[in-house]
Formats: sequence, C-alpha cells, structure tokens
Amino acid sequence: MPAEDLALLENMPELVHEGDGPPLLPDEIMTGRVVPEMGNVEGRIPGFVVPLKTTKDMRILEFFLVPYYGACIHVPPPPPNQIIHIKYKKGFTLEALYDPVWVEGTLAIDRTETEFGTSSYSMSADAVKPYEQ
Repeated sequence: MPAEDLALLENMPELVHEGDGPPLLPDEIMTGRVVPEMGNVEGRIPGFVVPLKTTKDMRILEFFLVPYYGACIHVPPPPPNQIIHIKYKKGFTLEALYDPVWVEGTLAIDRTETEFGTSSYSMSADAVKPYEQ
C-alpha cells in the first residue's frame, strides 16, 4: 500500500460500533490507491483465502488473498490495496479457511469488485501451496 495509506492506518482513530451495521473504515482508507511499482512484480506472498469460484468437488479456482483470517467474511473488509484477486486454473483444495497459503505469480494492478469486497491488485497464480515458514 502507498505510504500515505499506511500512515492513515497507523494513526486511525478508534472505531466505534453503533447500531446494527458493522463498523466502517474511513472513506479515505478505502480508496484502493496502489503502488505503481508493484505492477508486473513476480514473487510469492502469504495470506488467507476468501473463495470466489469453486468446482463441484470444492477445488478453489478463484479467490481473494487477504491479510488476515475472516477478512471479507467478517465485515468490514480490508482496504482494496490489501486484497489480491487470484485466479488459479489448476485449482486447489483447502482443509479450512483459517489455513494460510503461499501464492506464487506475477502481480498486476487491476481492480476487482465483488459482493465480498474490492481488490486493487490481481494475480494469475503459478502455484498455491500451504503456508510454511
């Protein structure tokens, strides 16, 4: 995420939960600003899976990679520049959504909006593996 967004998160006022809806992050954090230098960067990144498209036998083909378990499912979702939209043609299975994974591929700056959240980045994955240190 850009330095100005990191500063916003680090200095964010305490969230207050009022009423029936979820607490919301300030609008300026949710803009989804990107770091242009991250486009076309090849590498691997760890995170948690929010499935978007699965096969009948529960192989995950498309998902959001998010920085913490429950993101996008337990609202509010993280800012868009902390979410990566992943497509993985081979698909993979996951024992449980709280199991982190490593994703390998080339990052692209590409906005995706779904009912679960919005991502500022995308990746066509070359590999998805269980997270190991």
